Amino acid sequence: MPRILRFQIDTCYEGHKVIHFLRGEAGLSARLVQSLKRQPGGICLNGIQTRTIDRLHAGDILTLCLPDDTDNVEPLPLPLDRLYEDDDLLIVNKPAGLAMHPTHNHQGDTLANAVAAYFQQQGRHVTMRCVGRLDRDTSGAVVCALNRYAAARLSGGVEKEYLAIVSGRYHGSGTIDRPIVRPNPMHTSRAVGEGGLPAVTHWQAERWGENMTLVRVWLETGRTHQIRVHFASLGTPLVGDTMYGTPDERIARQALHCVSARFVHPVTGRPMYVEAPLPPDMEALCAQMDPAQE
Repeated sequence: MPRILRFQIDTCYEGHKVIHFLRGEAGLSARLVQSLKRQPGGICLNGIQTRTIDRLHAGDILTLCLPDDTDNVEPLPLPLDRLYEDDDLLIVNKPAGLAMHPTHNHQGDTLANAVAAYFQQQGRHVTMRCVGRLDRDTSGAVVCALNRYAAARLSGGVEKEYLAIVSGRYHGSGTIDRPIVRPNPMHTSRAVGEGGLPAVTHWQAERWGENMTLVRVWLETGRTHQIRVHFASLGTPLVGDTMYGTPDERIARQALHCVSARFVHPVTGRPMYVEAPLPPDMEALCAQMDPAQE
């Protein structure tokens, strides 16, 4: 079913054109406005389809009808650990080993396929628009916008917190400020290097184990593999990271988990905070650690 959004016009928009409200207060992109204009019933003022050049008055009700999305992602029922869900958002705790979107290596066993199947069972056709992606072998919270309006409002507005287990011992807290490059366009791996994109990672030591430290991580930038590349550049790759370090018998993938997401709800304006519990493989490593000392 289409998602219906209703806005009551405030006095500050008295006499303004509909387009000014849509591009301003509502935060719609020009592309989405054009799409709604072409759709019957896409933009209505007090129940009547309106033009974007028409004028608004205080107390008017402006209604937007967002159609269901269409794409060619094949629905494939897979377990979904849902952390939060409403008409505009779905937040899941993604397991390690699950890719986000279909690729030539993963055509059907992805989060996008699982989400498509979940909503198909409800009679809905939803395109998953993830706000920030996680690597296939990184676990944790993934925020999915369920329509174009929510996606546009959330873009760049989700603050994530990560837990990583790095080799070596870290004390206190610090910042890694090193640009990241892609040395070979044919490969997915990245590296620290001159002329790269700015990348800033903040960390705080939480627990210590045998030649490893649990660190809490915050990102100022969102470069591909940023956390993995930054710690590897210091000679302390993430435990289990075979791309930037070496295999580790204690864990079968890089020890990286998105533990929380904080943002403002794109429709209601409510502050949102969602936590994703650590998976068993990282919990087992943490159980071998003691609290870090300054």
